[in-house]
Amino acid sequence: MDLERSGRMETKEKGRGFIKEFKDFAMKGNVIDLAVGVIIGRAFNKIVTSLVNDIIMPAIGVLLGGVNFATLSYVLKPAMDGKEAVVLKYGSFIQNVVDFLIISLSVFIFVKFISKINSKKKEKKVITPSEPSKPTREEELLTEIRDTLKKISNK
Repeated sequence: MDLERSGRMETKEKGRGFIKEFKDFAMKGNVIDLAVGVIIGRAFNKIVTSLVNDIIMPAIGVLLGGVNFATLSYVLKPAMDGKEAVVLKYGSFIQNVVDFLIISLSVFIFVKFISKINSKKKEKKVITPSEPSKPTREEELLTEIRDTLKKISNK
């Protein structure tokens, strides 16, 4: 009976330890920064997708003679007997490739910008002393004591 109770107590303590450990992990700055980054990234993705679908691709379509990329497709197998057609939507794929290229270019520029800022901060932190600092009065006295002791021990 006592073994059974102690086993349950250990399990409860392990459970509390796990919850505490998870809480400590979840509240670390890196995890919160990552969550914020994911949320901002999703919002940025929506903006870029809209830019590609609603502005860039229609402009490219007009330049190519009025092509609507959203509807570009190739029917592999037509609809038959109540089954849907098998369609290869390559226009949508082209839009997604352009979408990816814009997002990856934006991320590259952002990372390069942040790296440049961080390197400037590191350069500012490097302090070059113009002249050596003067020893304090205590250091001068300790030096005199040391020198005197050396003279005494050499005699």
